Amino acid sequence: MTTKSIKFSVLDLAPIADNGSPRDAFNNSVDLAQHAETWGYNRMWFAEHHNMDGIASSATSVLIGHVAGKTNTIRVGSGGIMLPNHSALIIAEQFGTLESLYPGRIDLGLGRAPGSDQATMRAIRRDVGGNNFAEQVQELFQYFSDNQEGSRVIATPGRGMKIPVWLLGSSLYSAELAGRLGLPYAFAGHFAPELMMEAVHVYRNSFSPSIHLKRPYIMIGVQVVAAPTTEEADFLSTTVYQRFLALIKGKSLKMQPPVKSMDGIWSPPEEEYVRAKLATSVRGNPETVKTQLHHLAEATGADELMIACDLYDHKDRLRSYEIAARALS
Repeated sequence: MTTKSIKFSVLDLAPIADNGSPRDAFNNSVDLAQHAETWGYNRMWFAEHHNMDGIASSATSVLIGHVAGKTNTIRVGSGGIMLPNHSALIIAEQFGTLESLYPGRIDLGLGRAPGSDQATMRAIRRDVGGNNFAEQVQELFQYFSDNQEGSRVIATPGRGMKIPVWLLGSSLYSAELAGRLGLPYAFAGHFAPELMMEAVHVYRNSFSPSIHLKRPYIMIGVQVVAAPTTEEADFLSTTVYQRFLALIKGKSLKMQPPVKSMDGIWSPPEEEYVRAKLATSVRGNPETVKTQLHHLAEATGADELMIACDLYDHKDRLRSYEIAARALS
């Protein structure tokens, strides 16, 4: 087992249960953030998704500000802002505002996927033509720069802000770009494990030291379901299975209560697909979770693990995050 010190963080999509509302989801996010702060979690990120009835984190920067205002020390940020959905200027102003309100606690994680379907992309931005992600990232850095000589457009607030910028990815493109730009990199191992090890390799091999970062820094997303017993963890995991299944079938993503068996709910090909997407997930009793999390960290050389855990009952979710924190403390 690795002896390397591993930071650990929270990834939250503000999940909505089938019997809940967005307001319930936001209250749960605040409660989780306050608990996570006491359990030693380093940061809490919210992900931008649109047109998904079970995910309430669509107005990501608004939710970041709300949670940051209800906590004291934990870093709060985006995991991520889908930059092609926005102008770089607007994101610079939004996160410049957040950093001004909560100095030293804001992260800006950037993704290049739309976080939605084609129809929703058109509703977000009428022009869905080729946005160059690398150019958008560089434009964003220019708005944050102290040097605005000759600039006709200045982000206020935003100019001179030292906000940590991360690149997020589930493929090799962002891994290479993050390395080339000398930025920290977060890989979406919680839903795209098939390219995880290759992406880590690409990032490290392409890394060039920069004003942002002197050495590679990798965070790996991981699905975790922890409970006092393996049997209970297996039972609670069926909520996660049902959600992934709903995603591929185009059905409601509102969280469903756990079931005793998935038999009759998924077909053999669907089960195979869902389990493949969760190949690096961690579930079980506290000792199993501890062993698996440390194994993942050692295998990837991760500097930080970002834990996703969307369970039907908020109390079960809190308990899972607490067990994971003890495993990594």
